[in-house]
Amino acid sequence: MCPVSGPAAVILAAGASTRLGRPKQTIVIGGETLVERAVRCALSAGLDPVIAVVTDADLMQPLQALGAVVLLNRQAYKGIASSIVTGIQWASDVGSTGAVITTCDQVAVTPEHLRSLCEQPDTVTGSVYAGQTGVPAYFPASAFRDLLVLRGDTGARKLLQGARGIPTEVLALDVDTEADVERARRFVEERQ
Repeated sequence: MCPVSGPAAVILAAGASTRLGRPKQTIVIGGETLVERAVRCALSAGLDPVIAVVTDADLMQPLQALGAVVLLNRQAYKGIASSIVTGIQWASDVGSTGAVITTCDQVAVTPEHLRSLCEQPDTVTGSVYAGQTGVPAYFPASAFRDLLVLRGDTGARKLLQGARGIPTEVLALDVDTEADVERARRFVEERQ
């Protein structure tokens, strides 16, 4: 590990996709898998390192070829917090000044939005949509300690209560059902 300085990206792509019934990480939309799309977006935003947390070892080589650090989360069955801890621990170990936590299933995320989350480097900042503040969200390194003690399947929701938020209603589109997959495909096709 080489020390870095600046915000990292932690892409959560280790979920079981139980509502969808198949791994959403590997769904192809716009010629790339959802996790490849998320990695490309984070790289385009200038986040470094871009850390993809996965459970499928077959994803390692293609994501590494894009320039991501790929971490296998063998404890993903314990909930989303285990993936957050896995990625944030790596970011902390390499000296990242902060991290944007994002998922692989929000196809409307843009590099510009990810950069905007980091504009106040000492301030926790989330994305506001569907009446709540959620991911993608930026956490300065001073918040890493709180992230590293998360457990279960609630993620960082509590840490985003009262946080600075950037309204981005389009991010409410995520992929949890087959109908969502079709909506995501239409969304991407309309913008190509």
